[in-house]
Amino acid sequence: MEFSPSNTVVKLCLQGMGMEEKNEPEVASQLFLQAWKEATVDFEKFIAAHYLAGHQKNVVDTLKWLETALQFALNINDDSVKSAFPALYSKIGQCYDVLGDPDKAKKSYELAASFRDNPADKGPFYHGTKADLKAGDLLTAGGSSNYKTELTMNHIYFTALVNGAGLAAALAKGEGRERVYIVEPTGSFENDPNVTDKKFPGNPTRSYRSQASLKIVGEVIDWVRLSPEELQKFRERLENNKGEIIN
Repeated sequence: MEFSPSNTVVKLCLQGMGMEEKNEPEVASQLFLQAWKEATVDFEKFIAAHYLAGHQKNVVDTLKWLETALQFALNINDDSVKSAFPALYSKIGQCYDVLGDPDKAKKSYELAASFRDNPADKGPFYHGTKADLKAGDLLTAGGSSNYKTELTMNHIYFTALVNGAGLAAALAKGEGRERVYIVEPTGSFENDPNVTDKKFPGNPTRSYRSQASLKIVGEVIDWVRLSPEELQKFRERLENNKGEIIN
């Protein structure tokens, strides 16, 4: 399934994270448990189990939920979850260390090390903006951040989710209409560290960045747009976000 902030399980996990930030772990734990109970597909079960693992009172239960999350991630095994494997295997290895099982701990650490931050996503890829461009044009790094105008970005950002690019277009600076372009990376790229393993494990938004240019090869005219009210709430969350942008 495609990641969506309007998904019921995702909403519950976001609420749980909000309670964690307010130092209300019991309320957060109940929200994550509710998310687990309402999860119906592997991706929903993966993220709910991941957060439940962090709210267990003993290492045995923590390990159980981590291995549950890992199993659902292995079932999915696509670009939305692969970047979560190193952290999952490392946490499982730490549990086995505490439980006095060095062989299983060693195997888990080796599995963690076997995964590299080298996305294999084949796209198609999209970039959202208000700039009026055409096929063949190049998008390059060096523009201002949509979230901190004083920050010059060292990378150009893109995603494999058209609706995510549409949201970026809605948030982009400028007076032009929202545009979502189909793009091709001209060089290597990496997971966007501003989202990967931040709020959600892995890279569910399939967001990437590159120091090389992106070549425009087409334009998309249809994607799911947020309502003005939803977009305003999203802007407010961004304004209240005190986290540093990794550039």
